[in-house]
Amino acid sequence: MTLALDPGFGGVLVGNIGAIALYAVVGLILMVFGFYAIDWTTPGKLSILVRNGAPNAVIVTASGLVSMALIIVVAIWSAQGKLSEGLLSALIYGIVGIIVQVAAVRLLEWVTRLDIGALIESDRFAPASVVVAAAHVALGLVVGVAII
Repeated sequence: MTLALDPGFGGVLVGNIGAIALYAVVGLILMVFGFYAIDWTTPGKLSILVRNGAPNAVIVTASGLVSMALIIVVAIWSAQGKLSEGLLSALIYGIVGIIVQVAAVRLLEWVTRLDIGALIESDRFAPASVVVAAAHVALGLVVGVAII
């Protein structure tokens, strides 16, 4: 009984590791874009508020990042074709998903009449931040499934 590897195993392994690295880079780029999309469309400077420990800003930002990750994971998972086509479709679907997510969250905040600026700048925990967080995650799931 021999435990020899198939002749092309090493090449396939290296190619797959390269694909993982490239998809990870696309995912990172999309996460950064997603963070800035949230930050740009939310009143106040989220990174500063989070650094300063504003509890509601932390909750809203964390849920926004989770929702972006859901969308990006689905965009990468649904990518098909050659590696270049898969990377490009994951990038495009990710960007479109992030834009739709941000618009949907802002619309939901407008419908609920929440003053997001005052909410995230408060030094005291506000239960409404949990509603905003749930909206981020729920809409991230909806947008993610829409990509499929």
